[in-house]
Amino acid sequence: MKKLRVIARLDIKNNTVVKGIHLEGLRVVGRPDELADRYYSQGVDELLYVDAVASLYERNSLTEIIKAAARRVFVPMTVGGGIRKIEDITEILHSGADKVAVNTAAIRNPEFLRQAVHKFGSQCIVLSVQAKRRGPGQWEAYTETGRERTHRDAIAWIREALALGVGEVLLTSVDAEGTKKGFDLELVAAAARVCAVPLIVSGGAGSAQHLVDVLRTPGVDAVAMASVLHYGLLTIGDAKSALRGDGLEVRL
Repeated sequence: MKKLRVIARLDIKNNTVVKGIHLEGLRVVGRPDELADRYYSQGVDELLYVDAVASLYERNSLTEIIKAAARRVFVPMTVGGGIRKIEDITEILHSGADKVAVNTAAIRNPEFLRQAVHKFGSQCIVLSVQAKRRGPGQWEAYTETGRERTHRDAIAWIREALALGVGEVLLTSVDAEGTKKGFDLELVAAAARVCAVPLIVSGGAGSAQHLVDVLRTPGVDAVAMASVLHYGLLTIGDAKSALRGDGLEVRL
C-alpha cells in the first residue's frame, strides 16, 4: 500500500502567512519561518508555499522565504503563485524548492507546461487547479487566486495538462477552501478518475475525519492543509495518528 502524504500549506502575503475563505478575505495567522519550523518538527511530509498576491504583481516574491526555509527544513517544498516564465521556475528551484505549481500561465499558454517539463523534468512541474462547481458533476477551472473564470472544464483541463507531461496535480476546491467543512469529495473523485499522476487535494479540511474521507478516495496521494493547522485544530501528529488508526498508510 502506498504511503499517503500530509502536507502543510502556507499562503504568503507581505512575508506573513495568511488565511481566508474561498481564497478571499485574507487574515494574518503567523510567520512563515515559525510555522514551517513548527510543522517540520511535528513530522510534516512536505511544505506547499503559495504567493497569495502574486497575481496582482505578476511575479512570485517568495525566493528569500524559500532560501531561509531550505536552511532549516529538510522536506520537499513546492512553490506556487506568479510562475509566468521559465526563468521564474529556475529562480524558485535555485532558491531551494523541489517543485513549482503553475496555474494561470499554464491555462493562458498550455505549451508553457510542455516547455517546463522538457527543461526541468515532470517531477518538478505541478499543475495547480482551482475549481468551482458550476452544476451537477461540473466544475470550472479558475485563475488569479480563484477570481477569474476560464470557461474551461476543470476535469478536461487536467486531462490536457497530463498529456503535456506534468508530474503532479494540486487540486483546490474554491468552494470548500477555508470553510473547514470538509472536501468536495465528488470533485476529488472526478479528478482522481482521470489523474494518472500523484493527486494532492486542498481546500476544506476541518477535522481528522475529513482527512480520512478524502484520503480514502481511490487515486488520492496527499492532502494539503492550512486552516486546521494554523488555528490549532489538529497537529501533523494528530492527523497522521487518525489516518493510521483508520488503517491508512502514512509516512513516519
